[in-house]
Amino acid sequence: MVVPILDLATEIEFLWDDLMAAITRVLRSGQFILGPEVEAFEREVAEYLGVKHAIGLNSGTDALVIGLRALGVGPGDEVITTPFTFFATAEAISLVGATPVFVDIDPRTFNLDPELIPAAITPRTKAILPVHLYGRPAEMEPILAIAEEHGLKVLEDCAQAFGATYSGRKVGTLGHAGAFSFFPSKNLGAYGDGGLLVTDDDQVAEMARMLRAHGSRRKYHNEMVGYNSRLDALQAAILRVKLPHVDRWNAQRREVARRYNQLLDGVPGLVLPEITEGHVFHQYTVRILGGKRDAVQQSLARAGIGTMVYYPIPLHRLPVYGHSEGSLLEAERVASEVLSLPMGLHLDGVAQGGVVKKLIESL
Repeated sequence: MVVPILDLATEIEFLWDDLMAAITRVLRSGQFILGPEVEAFEREVAEYLGVKHAIGLNSGTDALVIGLRALGVGPGDEVITTPFTFFATAEAISLVGATPVFVDIDPRTFNLDPELIPAAITPRTKAILPVHLYGRPAEMEPILAIAEEHGLKVLEDCAQAFGATYSGRKVGTLGHAGAFSFFPSKNLGAYGDGGLLVTDDDQVAEMARMLRAHGSRRKYHNEMVGYNSRLDALQAAILRVKLPHVDRWNAQRREVARRYNQLLDGVPGLVLPEITEGHVFHQYTVRILGGKRDAVQQSLARAGIGTMVYYPIPLHRLPVYGHSEGSLLEAERVASEVLSLPMGLHLDGVAQGGVVKKLIESL
């Protein structure tokens, strides 16, 4: 039995005719940079998310960088964020000249612990950057309350959470802006890099559109130093094909998570993720206790089962941020325990049962 952690072949085969039609349409149009295909996707995705502005960008990392700059974050500022996330979250803060301030996580959610945020606020704090890790929304209500009390901006990192909801609203629409990634493995993924910034703020949207096009409203009339960060028309066309299916796919991911939880319930040495409202399970991530994580992963690999560790080193322990003071014990602990199991449309009950059997045997 071979079960990869991710297999896009099932999705591509299902969409093949529509994908080929969309790609052919773009090729025959001769318009590959921005243009009507990107504009159409921006309209459609804004309507889906329930937000006023959607700005297509080159990557999720660019969405974070441009989002921070559009919100006025820059040199000398501090941004509070989680140490348990992909490097791009903190990297974007550093790239705009600000300093990431890491606050520990709630090990139950894997997300930023709101109760710890107030103690990290200083006169230099400009924004909070929560991450909806693994597809589970961060606790946005207390985060937004803290931000309002202290006059801070909130940029949501939604790279792993397209379609997730919090209190009935799509993530990315709760803060001042939301950044999305369309990396191929995401819940809504392109077949190459792509990103999106969303906001209800007209000024933030205007700034983001300028920044993605070398800091100009009109070509050759540059007003600031910006970026070359435009969503390709081909990727926009592919995303337009996939967008109408994303809710059904997310529901299937939740069903896979339910089956995992049922099959693994009560297994000693495992901590299972909660299936909460709005969670879209970009990853199904367990914690393996007793220092056995790496051995279990190796055993599963020998059995043909793909897994990943997201993430083995919390950001404050990386060399680039090794100067960060203090110890963030929960982030450090879960980094040594987490293991993401196969997740996606390629998993049927038989394959999932095989994964569970091998996992239990490996413990």
